[in-house]
Order: sequence, then C-alpha cells, then structure tokens
Amino acid sequence: MRLQEKRLRQAVQGKTVLITGASSGIGRDVALLLAHYEANLILVGRNEERLRDVALKTGAQIYVMDLREKENRQRLCQEINQLDIFINNAGLSIHRSIYDSLERAHDFTRTMAINYFAPVELMLHFIPLLDVAQGQIVNVSTINTKFRPMAKWAAYQASKAAFDTWLRAVAPEVKHIVSTIYLPLVRTPMIASTKKYEYMPAMSSETAAKRIARLLYTKKKEDKPWWLLFLRFVRP
Repeated sequence: MRLQEKRLRQAVQGKTVLITGASSGIGRDVALLLAHYEANLILVGRNEERLRDVALKTGAQIYVMDLREKENRQRLCQEINQLDIFINNAGLSIHRSIYDSLERAHDFTRTMAINYFAPVELMLHFIPLLDVAQGQIVNVSTINTKFRPMAKWAAYQASKAAFDTWLRAVAPEVKHIVSTIYLPLVRTPMIASTKKYEYMPAMSSETAAKRIARLLYTKKKEDKPWWLLFLRFVRP
C-alpha cells in the first residue's frame, strides 16, 4: 500500500511518539517508518539487543522493560511527561485448550497483564498529556475481538476484548483522537510458536506498520479488513 507521505510527515514530524512492543515485528517496523518522517520516538520492549538495534537505526529513546510488571509501568509513567502519539502495540497471544490450562492460571494473568492492565494503567497517565497535545492513541488490536468467542483462544481473546471495550467506552470522554486498528493474522515472532500458522496466509509486519501510519494522518476511529462485513460470525 502507498502512503501519502506529505500528510504523514505533517502528522509526525517533531512529535513525541511512544510505541510499546517495539523490539520486533509490527512495533519495530512502525518505529523504522516513523523515524524516516522525523518523529521523536520513545520505544518500549523486552529484548534489549533488538531494541538497541532499532534505536541505532532511529535515534530513539528506549526503555528495556516488561510492561507486565507493575513497577515498570509506574516507572514509565513517572518519566513520560509530554506525549503526542501513543501506539499501544505490545501484546501476548496464547492458543491453548482450557484442559491444558487447568494448572496454568498464569496463562490468564499474564495475558491480562500485558493486553489489558498495562495499557489501561499507561492511559490513565497519558490521557491528560494527549489531551493537552490534542494528540492520538492508536490501539493495535485484532480481528478476534470482532468474532464470537472461539475454542482455545480464551486467554487471548478475553484480554484483547477487555481493552478494546475499555477504550471504546473512554473514547467519547477524552479530548484527543482514539483510533483502533483491527489486524488479521500478521507474520511476526509472536505467532511463531503456533505451528498451524506457518502455512496460513498472513499480512506482513511492514504492511501492518503502513496501515498504522495511515491512521496518524487520516485520524479515522478504526481500521479493519473490508471482508469482515461478509463473515456471518462477526459480532454486531
């Protein structure tokens, strides 16, 4: 897909942009793309080596941390005092039968920690900053939140749907732009552990990054695949 480069540059040049989950996959590609248009990047990720590599390529400020840990979320909030754009990209996917999770309650606590509690806590701090800047949050979500609940996806689907619902409830109140992108399967390291995805069609992380970047100048409330309209099992 082609971007309107002039509009994208106007949207991000000189702006402070925070991206979570930026050490690989979609977050990394968004960072590389926005750096080309002179955004001031703050990147958060768990893999120090990969995150430092992105920083070398983009000149970004980095925070090597696991946002599932409350003390890390608190530290990040304490240190971020000005923000124009927040791209909530960090996430965790689990595909597992409930019978295989009977003694794995942490499957649910860790998905909720990164997919729900982390972005909620960050947003409670960022909302006033984004309001002042008349800025924007882009939430990187999944088409799974539009589907009826599916077997073996309880941990992932419930946690992603929780933040999607929270953000849609918050959106009418805040004084900045709220956008959500509902992505289909994307070829990233996150899906590597699910073997059945190896041969399934998937969007490239570069294409996903461009779709996210497009939201930064179109300011649309949501972006989702057109074909969702034709699936009978999509929730109303």
